Amino acid sequence: MPTDWTLISLADLVRRAVAIVDPPGEDPAVEEFAVRYEDADQPVRGILDGLEERVMWGVDEDAPIVMAQAVTLYLAHRPDEIDNTPEHVLAHAAKAEFDGNPPENVRAWLADQGVAL
Repeated sequence: MPTDWTLISLADLVRRAVAIVDPPGEDPAVEEFAVRYEDADQPVRGILDGLEERVMWGVDEDAPIVMAQAVTLYLAHRPDEIDNTPEHVLAHAAKAEFDGNPPENVRAWLADQGVAL
């Protein structure tokens, strides 16, 4: 991943989000999310306007997908957090993207991952 935050691509952020949400790479829906953006090489700083609509396309109720989308958006706005611990990123992404009140299925999934809000 580039060390210059202005050069981090959407594909880079999605790869990082997927690694945080599904470390073993066993969730086919999360993998499909990653594949959808594998060629998105534009620097994310240049596409912040409209990024939410782009990432939330095909929104799902599946908590890992919801969190992969939330982590991608969070890291787009906070690239300095990219190397933080998965637990930290998950907690802060959930708080930021859901105004501190994630849906119950996301709360349950986060608790299963050992993330306290």
